[in-house]
Amino acid sequence: MRFSESSGPERDLGMEVFYTSTRGTGGKLKIFPEDFIVDEVPHPPPPSENGRYVIATVRSTNWEMNRLVRQLSKYLGIGRNGIGFAGTKDKRAVTTQLISFEADLEAVKGLTVHQVEILDAYRSNKHLTIGDLIGNKFTIKVRECSLEGADLVASAAETKRMLDDLKGFPNFFGVQRFGSVRPITHLVGRNIAKGDLEEAVMWYVGHPNDIEDDEARESRTRLHEERDFRAALAYFPHKLTFERTLIEWLVRNPGDHAGAIRVLPSNLQMMFIHAYQSFMFNKMLSERIRKGLPLNEPLIGDVVLPADKNGLPDHDKHIPVTEMNMDLVRKQVRDGRAFVSGVLFGQDSVLAKGEMGEIEAKVIESEGVKLEDFKVPQIPDCNSKGSRRELLCHYGDMSITADSDTYDISFSLGKGCYATVLLREFMKSNVLDY
Repeated sequence: MRFSESSGPERDLGMEVFYTSTRGTGGKLKIFPEDFIVDEVPHPPPPSENGRYVIATVRSTNWEMNRLVRQLSKYLGIGRNGIGFAGTKDKRAVTTQLISFEADLEAVKGLTVHQVEILDAYRSNKHLTIGDLIGNKFTIKVRECSLEGADLVASAAETKRMLDDLKGFPNFFGVQRFGSVRPITHLVGRNIAKGDLEEAVMWYVGHPNDIEDDEARESRTRLHEERDFRAALAYFPHKLTFERTLIEWLVRNPGDHAGAIRVLPSNLQMMFIHAYQSFMFNKMLSERIRKGLPLNEPLIGDVVLPADKNGLPDHDKHIPVTEMNMDLVRKQVRDGRAFVSGVLFGQDSVLAKGEMGEIEAKVIESEGVKLEDFKVPQIPDCNSKGSRRELLCHYGDMSITADSDTYDISFSLGKGCYATVLLREFMKSNVLDY
């Protein structure tokens, strides 16, 4: 197996290699929101005429999920906890997904929010939570490629051939997991896990990024240097809503860094720790590829996840691979009924054995964290028991058509897999172009 090393900012997110060794097409995603269309493959709750919840099919354009939920809750006059969704979608995109509301049916049908459309709505006794979906279908246009014409077609075709042979692509967590514009979410999580809540807060509100606009960058720089939260209220941009919420808390409650984090939306609090676990997983997956170990074949000591009734990995069932069950497990993996996994390290995690166990232990040791670090009593939403994640993501129904320096690609993915991670194998661009 050949692979190629990545370069640039994505290495800082643990995505240190590409599985494919092809010359990348280059290019950019999401120049226009319509270039990135995501249609959720839902697992809809059953209808109930007098159900407590409204389940709506919502199409939105260019909306970040937390901000969309906040706007919808404001419009409907309900708390954020009264809105549920199955998966977080890309911001700069046209997305169609199910969202649940603890609200009046007619009020939901009558929503008038900019670039948001209610396509259908019905009542149910069940609301949506993260993971209540089967997957997503993507229709994507890649523009401004560095290759053109026959070279572009040849590169895309060879990358597809290599991934078809693998029957998938490395299941890295994409840049969206860490913050598309300012990928620091895992650094906040790292400091939470290590108990340095002040530094976690400063990573969130300070530490400027060159990609942000001048106002945001200058505000973060000043706050990072002065650490005067009261003064920051006068100059911090109002568009940085969550940062201002955190700053306002510290003005009223000086030194209460745990409380400042708790005042953020619960799903954002969880994302800090999850992003840190994702960073470590990415490093483990990179090292497995670098060592030439297979992603689509189990080794002694590996842990596999059996497929559920939808053919997706069951993350609650972990099967160690031994000499006794190797033949059976190998056949199940080959037939798509089981998936080789890596650890998402948390307080209840058990590492693999063998070569994968050595990789997992090495990354965890390099980070200097322990099982108990993922129990955070001051911030309960940051607790994590840990889990395991499949190393390989399968895709379906892929088609590619090219024209000059642009190509269209469509495919379907199971839940939890990132379209941008599949696209990076084709593009090999700067991660910021994803």
